[in-house]
Amino acid sequence: QVQLAESGGGLVQAGGSLRLSCVAPGSILRTNGMGWYRQAPGKQRELVADITLGGRTTYAGSVKGRCTISRDNAKNTVYLQMNSLKPEDTAVYYCAAKTPLGRPAYWGQGTQVTVSS
Repeated sequence: QVQLAESGGGLVQAGGSLRLSCVAPGSILRTNGMGWYRQAPGKQRELVADITLGGRTTYAGSVKGRCTISRDNAKNTVYLQMNSLKPEDTAVYYCAAKTPLGRPAYWGQGTQVTVSS
């Protein structure tokens, strides 16, 4: 059983910042691309950002320019820095380890992000 553990969510005012962290087993981080997803109430889970083993990043259009995904293999951690947060960013944010084909294979339990207006 692969365990991913997210943290860093919380309540923040619009315009504020949060940094989410995802701790993963080193064996997973060294062999898998990683991604951050989010799911708002009544909506489908969507990709926010992902990062390949080589460090290439992609972002959803809705967060581009406001979010940065990064990985620190020495700390077995993937981060999502979120700035200029908006109420529409409110969701449960999940970390995922991805297969070589880019599909999420393992999920964390999620961390709630709530942005007040």
